[in-house]
Amino acid sequence: MALPTVAIVGRPNVGKSTLFNRIAGERISIVEDVEGVTRDRIYATGEWLNRSFSLIDTGGIDDVDAPFMEQIKHQADIAMTEADVIVFVVSGKEGVTDADEYVSKILYRTNKPVILVVNKVDNPEMRSDIYDFYSLGLGDPYPVSSVHGIGTGDVLDAIVENLPVEAVEENPDIIKFSLIGRPNVGKSSLINAILGEERVIASPIAGTTRDAIDTHFTDSSGQEFLMIDTAGMRKSGKVYENTEKYSVMRSMRAIDRSDIVLMVINAEEGIREYDKRIAGFAHEAGKGIIIVVNKWDTITKDNRTVKEWEDDIRDNFQYISYAPIIFVSALTKQRLNKLPDMIKAISESQNKRIPSAVLNDVIMDAIATNPTPTDKGKRLKIFYGTQVAVKPPTFVIFVNEEELMHFSYLRFLENQIRAAFGFEGTPIHLIARKRK
Repeated sequence: MALPTVAIVGRPNVGKSTLFNRIAGERISIVEDVEGVTRDRIYATGEWLNRSFSLIDTGGIDDVDAPFMEQIKHQADIAMTEADVIVFVVSGKEGVTDADEYVSKILYRTNKPVILVVNKVDNPEMRSDIYDFYSLGLGDPYPVSSVHGIGTGDVLDAIVENLPVEAVEENPDIIKFSLIGRPNVGKSSLINAILGEERVIASPIAGTTRDAIDTHFTDSSGQEFLMIDTAGMRKSGKVYENTEKYSVMRSMRAIDRSDIVLMVINAEEGIREYDKRIAGFAHEAGKGIIIVVNKWDTITKDNRTVKEWEDDIRDNFQYISYAPIIFVSALTKQRLNKLPDMIKAISESQNKRIPSAVLNDVIMDAIATNPTPTDKGKRLKIFYGTQVAVKPPTFVIFVNEEELMHFSYLRFLENQIRAAFGFEGTPIHLIARKRK
C-alpha cells in the first residue's frame, strides 16, 4: 500500500532541507558497515501520531542554468502533481517576497491542502512579523525554527490532519512486485516478455516510461501477482526535467507498495554506481530483492562468465548478499519462466515465522560457537530472542545492555539465523533491546 506523499516546496535558502531533515529524523540515514548504501536526500519516510508518509524535498535538484522563476515553478508543479499535502516554506527573516507570491498563486489554484510554514523564526520577538504572510491567502502561517526544532510539532499535527484517509488493505494473498533500475536497462521489455504481450511501450530511448503501471496476472499454480512497472531512476544531479523528478517519486512509491523488487541490471553496461544506490532504496524499505541481469543474450560468454558476474555482483552489493541472482533476456525470454517461482519462494521467506524455542536453540548454539563480546570488562549477555514481525522477518534479542551489542555480532547472529532457517531473498531485522 503506497504511503501518502508530503512535498516541501519554496524558493531557495528558506530552510526546506533543514525542515526535511528535522521531520525525517533518524529515518533519513541508512546505517551499514559497507559502502554503497546511501539514500538521496530528496526522499525519506516520516512518521507522526502513528501515521507514516513519504516526504519529498523538491529543492536543490534544478538545473542551475534555468531561470530562477522556472525552477520554482517546477517545484510547485511536482507538488501539485504528486503530493497529497504540500508544505510551503517561506523565510520569516526576509518577509514576503515576489517569489513567495508567485508560488502561492500556483498553489492556491490546486485542490491540495497547503500548509504555510514561516521558517527561521528563531525567537519569540519575531512571531509578530509572521502576520504579513496572511497576504499569501493560504491560511494560518505556522512559525517554526527548523534548526532548533521549534514549532515542527504543530506542522506535523497539521500534516497528519490533512493526510488522506487510510485505504483499505489490499488482498494479502496477492504477491506485489516491481521492477526497479536505471533508465534503459530493459524493465518495460521484461514486463512485456513476462506477460507475453505488449503491455508497456518499450523503447531504446532512456526515460520512455514515465508512470508506474499496475498489471495483474496469475501463474499456472493459481498464484495471483500484481506487477508494478517503475519509471527509470536517474541520479538527482542529472534530473533536470520535472517529468524525470516525477519518475523518481513514482518509483519510490512503487517500492513502498511492493513486497518484492526485481533489481534490473543491464548486462551490456555492467554494474554502475547508481545501481547500488537504487538497490539501497529497496533494502532499507525491507523489501525482498532479486537481482536480474537483463540482456544476457547480447554479451560474449565462456565457462567463467557467470562466476565472474556473480562475484562482481556480490562484491558490489554486499549489503544484499541474501538476494538471489538470475541472468535473463527479455528478447529471447531466457530463464524468465523461473521468475514467478523465485518470487513465490521469497514471499514464503518474508512471511516465515520461527517458534521462539527453536530460535533460541539457534541463538544459544551461536553463542557457544562465538562467545558474546566484552567492552571495558563488561560482557554482553543474551537472554532470549523472539520474532515480532514478518515482511520483513524481525527479531528482538533481549540483552543486559544494548550498547554492548556490537554491529558485527548482530551481523553474526543474523548469519546464523539465515544458515538455520534460510530467508533467501529477504532482509531480516535484528533489534537488541534491554530486558526490563
